[in-house]
Amino acid sequence: MFEPDQYQLVDFGNARKLERFGPYVLDRPCPAADGLQPARPERWESADARFNRGSRDRGRWELRTELPADWAIRHGNFQLKLKLTPFGHVGVFAEQAASWDWIARQAARADRPLRVLNLFAYTGGSTLAAAAAGCEVTHVDAARNVVGWARDNAELSGLQDAPIRWISEDAPRFVTREIRRRNQYDAVILDPPSYGHGPKGEVWKVSSGLLPLLRACGELTRSRRAFILLSCHSPGFGAAELEAALAEAIFGHCQGGVVARPLLLIDEDGSELPCGAAARWPG
Repeated sequence: MFEPDQYQLVDFGNARKLERFGPYVLDRPCPAADGLQPARPERWESADARFNRGSRDRGRWELRTELPADWAIRHGNFQLKLKLTPFGHVGVFAEQAASWDWIARQAARADRPLRVLNLFAYTGGSTLAAAAAGCEVTHVDAARNVVGWARDNAELSGLQDAPIRWISEDAPRFVTREIRRRNQYDAVILDPPSYGHGPKGEVWKVSSGLLPLLRACGELTRSRRAFILLSCHSPGFGAAELEAALAEAIFGHCQGGVVARPLLLIDEDGSELPCGAAARWPG
């Protein structure tokens, strides 16, 4: 998890969440907090910036204090650059910190440096967690600017010379090509969005694409599988659904040692905010 001086969920409610990233407090939309009442209404006035959603998933930041163009927070032995984007994202999904710790533990248990494939890899939190633990990582994301952001994070973390391959490509297309080349990986990490587009217009829908992609990932790890980590933030894909999908796609049945649990953010009073789910093997 993050140290409290790096990230903290301050409060949530009224379909929004209040978070502190390093020294800055941000107020952003959060569908999971719909129908809930904030526990600390007085704290919301402390926000340095508030994101108001507009049309087509874009919006506008209302700045209440002057913020730098970017800043960084630390998790373990790597750092992540943050900045305000037109989509309300800042470059990190803090609920993934528990998964980054799990990745590091899996790498530490291995008797060799693991070859890891990270799909839909975003700004590289999982990539850096694996690389910092001694893994060789292939980082794949369709958005070229996001891959550049991930490379900035690697440099910021002193991992610019780590064995990381940076690839801007549609994830299913890349996996299909790797199977054709008979390449094998020790581990696959994937965090697919609900919808997306590849750089050549490829359309991704998690509802129809997840199971075929998971089966392909099983093929990529068939001869040397060390771990698989699947996370998702899409409605209808909770812990039970992800566990069943991963077990069926990789092992062909509901057994196999796959374990799934909700991804959570927890405020200082211990109140939990659901933020998707993750399934992993081995559990």
